[in-house]
Amino acid sequence: MALFDTHNTWAFVFGLLGNVISFAVFLSPVPTFYRICKKKTTEGFQSLPYVVALFSATLWLYYATQKKDVFLLVTINCFGCFIETIYISIFVAFATKKARMLTVKLLLLMNVGGFCAILLLCQFLTKGATRAKIIGGICVGFSVCVFAAPLSIIRTVIKTKSVEYMPFSLSLTLTISAVIWLLYGLALKDIYVAFPNVIGFVLGALQMILYVVYKYCKTPSELVEKELETAKLHDEVSIDMLKLGTLIASPEPAAITVVRPVNMCNCNDRKAEIENGQGLVRNTAAAAT
Repeated sequence: MALFDTHNTWAFVFGLLGNVISFAVFLSPVPTFYRICKKKTTEGFQSLPYVVALFSATLWLYYATQKKDVFLLVTINCFGCFIETIYISIFVAFATKKARMLTVKLLLLMNVGGFCAILLLCQFLTKGATRAKIIGGICVGFSVCVFAAPLSIIRTVIKTKSVEYMPFSLSLTLTISAVIWLLYGLALKDIYVAFPNVIGFVLGALQMILYVVYKYCKTPSELVEKELETAKLHDEVSIDMLKLGTLIASPEPAAITVVRPVNMCNCNDRKAEIENGQGLVRNTAAAAT
C-alpha cells in the first residue's frame, strides 16, 4: 500500500498546509499543561477533550491504513496520538484522585474498549472497500458529534449578545483548518474526509459572523460575574476543535466559559466607550480543536 504519493499535486499541497495548521492547533494547550506542571495541580481543567481527541486521532489513523496515498493524513494523526497521550499522562499525574479515576475510566471505555470493539468487528466481519467505508462512516459520525460542541457557545453568544467567550482568532484558525482539510478531501475524492469539514467550515463561519455582529455589545460585567458564580465551568470543551474530531484528529477545544443567558446588551454604551478610548478589553485565552 503506497502511503506517500506526490502525483496528486493539490492533495499534497493541501495536506501539507493542513499538517502545518493542525500541528500548531495540537500544540496550543502547551501553556495550559506547563501551568499544571508548575502548580502541580489540574485546577478546574478536565481531561475529556484530550481523551476525545486521542480517540478521534486513533480512528482516523485506522481509516488511513485502509486507504492509499494518504501519508499526510497518517502523519498528523500519529502526531495527534503522541501529543494527546502526553497531555493525558500529565493530567493523570497531577489530577485529584477523583479526576484521575474518571480519566482512567474514560480511557478504558472509549480508547480501549470502544476502539478495540471497532477494530475487531471491522477486521473480522468486513474486508476491502467495505471495511474502509464502514470505518469512514464511523469517523464521520464521531466527527459530526464533536463539531456539534460549538453550538452551545453559539447559543450563549446569541442569548447574551456578547462574544466575550468566543475568541475570534480561534474561530478563524479552525475555520481555515476546516477549509484546508475540506480541499484535501476533495482533491482525494474522499467523501469521508471532506464531509465533516463542510460542517466545520459552516460552524466556524457562523461564529465569525456572530463575532462581527455582536462585537460592540457588552453584557454588564456585574451580571456576568453573577452568572459565573452559579455556572459549572470547564476549561476545555472540544474543539479540535471543532477539532477537535475530523481527520486532523479534532483540533484542541477552546477554552470556553459557559454563561447562563441574560438578555441585556448595552451596545450604544459599548460603542461610546470604544470611541472615547475607555472600553474595557477582556482577553480570553484560547487553548485550541
